[in-house]
Amino acid sequence: MSKLSEIRALFEAKLKSSSESFDPRDLERVKSDKYLYRVLEHYDNDVQLAVDMLWEIMVWRKTEKINEITEKTVNIEYVREGLFFPRGRDIDSCLIFIMKSKIYVKGQKNVAELKKVIIYWLERLEREEDGKKITVFFDMDGCGLSNMDIDIVMYMVTLFKNYYPNFVNYIIVFQLPWILSAGFKIVKSILPAKAVEKLKTIGKDKLKEIVAPEQALTCWGGKDDYVFEFIPEKQTESTAKKVTFKENGTHSLGELLSLSTNIVEFKTDGDEISGEFTIKNMDDSAISFKIRTTSPEKYRVRPSSGLLGIGAMQTVIITVQPGFNVSCVNKDRFLVLALQIPKIDISQTELSELWQSSSKSKVDEYRLKCQSSEKEKNTLNHESNSPETDVAVTIKKIHNDFEALNNEVSKLRMYQIVTIFLSAIVVLLSILIYREVGNEDGSCTRI
Repeated sequence: MSKLSEIRALFEAKLKSSSESFDPRDLERVKSDKYLYRVLEHYDNDVQLAVDMLWEIMVWRKTEKINEITEKTVNIEYVREGLFFPRGRDIDSCLIFIMKSKIYVKGQKNVAELKKVIIYWLERLEREEDGKKITVFFDMDGCGLSNMDIDIVMYMVTLFKNYYPNFVNYIIVFQLPWILSAGFKIVKSILPAKAVEKLKTIGKDKLKEIVAPEQALTCWGGKDDYVFEFIPEKQTESTAKKVTFKENGTHSLGELLSLSTNIVEFKTDGDEISGEFTIKNMDDSAISFKIRTTSPEKYRVRPSSGLLGIGAMQTVIITVQPGFNVSCVNKDRFLVLALQIPKIDISQTELSELWQSSSKSKVDEYRLKCQSSEKEKNTLNHESNSPETDVAVTIKKIHNDFEALNNEVSKLRMYQIVTIFLSAIVVLLSILIYREVGNEDGSCTRI
């Protein structure tokens, strides 16, 4: 029995033995392999923890009447003012969900209504992104103490931790004033280690490492001059289908291809640095695929696109261009796009038209991270058996700075001692000279 089937069986057994009843729309989630996989991945493949989380999600959604939170039931003025809104994508093509913290002033809003607005956006984004991860962006630029409500931030963190499984790619804290840093230290302290890795506190100078300039707002130093304007969610038939999630046996994102890995490991062979992975068509129709990267200038990808018949496999080889070393790959990402096509011998013109006309919901996306091999990591760390961590490097730097400061203080003390000694000599000489002059004056008087 697969882990997903085990989760489903354990949940159904618990439901039968319980007097609890849940909204049928929520129970549709249990039928979705994709949703169960999100829950399982949230707890690092621990089946029992995944079952417990799934149950808690159902209880919470029923208790809070989550399915009834819509544009008609939330405080629409809170929505329209732009405290929360989605815009742009990060380096992994994940949608950015922004909290414009400067708009918020503590004590001026009904907190219960504001929490419903947060849920409204998360539910909407989950539908529109079909469960793909989002990046949460706390824009703290220009904020003061009155703009910081730790309860709201903690509430958002709790939602992602307990009720929206594997839904966060990064948590970005942007332009955090030092006076508010203590608040986010509290937030960081309650996050599990896995989540702490996703939390990034950055300024304008480092933003491009997470968000490309073309995707960043101009107020962040980017090129997107977007001004928020609320646009109601499109209530179409396709949207309604997404609400219930897709049942087994129908196509949903993540099912077209099977990838041999989700991390491309790069190795050096002579003068060439390269990595590879294999993709396999898991669908019952032909597939067209494309491969994109966050740094196209660095890599040669062969093949960068192609066609796969039913059950066919393709090894993709990625070579680092001359002039770049293996240490530059770790922050880069690759994106594999897949689309169903009617036949394997499709013409290039027909294929181009299919890609151009296909809606986002029909295109599968698979993200791959990059890393250098263990051998390369050891080389990059000066062939040390126990390479220093960032914390160790920071501590060493502080220690060196302290030693340098201590040396400067010692020198200053020495200069002070020398100065006092010289001053004493000057005073002593002055006294001797005065006495000598006095003696000479006395002699003159007596004559």
